[in-house]
Amino acid sequence: MHWIHLTDQGQLQKIIVRSQEKPQVIFKYNNHCYLSETILNKLQKNCCPDHIDFHFLDLVSHEDISTKVAETFHVTHQSPQILVIKDGECIFQDSHSDISLEQIMEHAATTVAA
Repeated sequence: MHWIHLTDQGQLQKIIVRSQEKPQVIFKYNNHCYLSETILNKLQKNCCPDHIDFHFLDLVSHEDISTKVAETFHVTHQSPQILVIKDGECIFQDSHSDISLEQIMEHAATTVAA
């Protein structure tokens, strides 16, 4: 899995713009949370599909960006959390043990086919 590290609030605008071309995924990770590590390990075991960009947000190091993500995409902050962004909008979000690559792919595929 190839991750684009989300380390600057300015990257959010780039994610919004890029989501016009292909789905963008944001994975919100907390290194103090065992479940975050478990989900990360599950995602890491898979290949990164070419038609989706995957962004990694370390919540401990970048709490300000996490807050901005919640505001920008109108979601409640959770950890771990996954957001699928398409056409500038969060079209899917899930958290905790419900996160799966299969669901990410399913939601991204429905937007690509449209």
